[in-house]
Amino acid sequence: MADELKGDVLALKEELIALRRDFHMYPELGMRETRTAEKVKAYLNDLGLDVTTGIGQTGVVGLIEGNGPGKTLMLRADMDALPIQEKTDVAYRSKNDGIMHACGHDGHTAILLGVAKLLYTRRNDFSGNIKLVFQPGEEGYAGAFFMMHDGVLENPTVDAALGLHLFTTFPLGLISVREGAVMSSADLFSLTIKGRGGHGAHPEGGVDAILIAGHVITSLQSLISREISAQAAAVVHIGKIQGGTAENIIADQVVLSGSVRTLDEKIRTLIADRMDQILKGIISAFRGSYTLNYTRGYPGLINETVMTELVGKAAVKTVGPENVIEAIPLMGSEDMAFFLEKVPGCFFFVGAANPDKGFSHPHHHELFNFDEDALVIGAETLLRAALDYLKTA
Repeated sequence: MADELKGDVLALKEELIALRRDFHMYPELGMRETRTAEKVKAYLNDLGLDVTTGIGQTGVVGLIEGNGPGKTLMLRADMDALPIQEKTDVAYRSKNDGIMHACGHDGHTAILLGVAKLLYTRRNDFSGNIKLVFQPGEEGYAGAFFMMHDGVLENPTVDAALGLHLFTTFPLGLISVREGAVMSSADLFSLTIKGRGGHGAHPEGGVDAILIAGHVITSLQSLISREISAQAAAVVHIGKIQGGTAENIIADQVVLSGSVRTLDEKIRTLIADRMDQILKGIISAFRGSYTLNYTRGYPGLINETVMTELVGKAAVKTVGPENVIEAIPLMGSEDMAFFLEKVPGCFFFVGAANPDKGFSHPHHHELFNFDEDALVIGAETLLRAALDYLKTA
């Protein structure tokens, strides 16, 4: 069976590449993946599957029923691209100006379609169901959340979930599988500091919002350095500052925007609570006032033990034990986390870098690309894990 699975996936390689390149040439931004969704729907229909569209706006869901009742495993791929002008010179470069698949989602979608085809041909080999979820809007739009709102985890009820990410930080042939915290939560905040304007020659007559902002920026870093264990991972980042109108005018208002990332839900709550307390103390001490808008975004992505072991075994069968690693958690975020808050699952990374072929640029880069041999590795690992789950569920 092991050799048969590997051979069947390898036989699908050229089809996976063709699918990926088609999606790459016609990228679409989050929640607007209409062409992509139509291509996915047509492919699944051709297999003989019933397909539901419009889930979470542009999401697509297909269902493969096994040979009898059992659990339901969800396999998820994201479909959206990024607002980046592609600068590669490949023949399949983006034809949509200012939009590019710079994060590998074109590969994820192709992989899941290939896995769907292979699972459908093996539907008599397992009991239960495979729910194929093609998700819109991963890149900041929380498409997973909106699909859940539209009932993607129901009818039939999802018992577990798997997903993957092609990753050019790791070389081709390597797979990273990790239990527990894998990716951070991502919260956003906007802070408006209000002072009192005046002439720069008479600072005593005003309340300098820029001076206050300087103290705030420095003090917020004390949350990381003095209130959180040095062994824990957390980031408070100010990414945008707006304030002031002229060199000799005391600014009456400054707006700071930033993000907070953690791997621990308790630390996430601590930072949000302590941030407000620190702001109140500093800003009031300088006779200013403030408004803080704090938005909880993507939760941390947590892999469940049993599902992680399942994927780990599938990965070992695919690439060998020497090529399966447990990489350190990432401080980036991923909205697969919404699904894994509700059902046990595993999200893993498939190495896709190959410097010899020029595939070494990071994600979200205008020259991003990956070695398409990774499509076969990802598909085989996902296929093995799905079959193993439904044979033992």
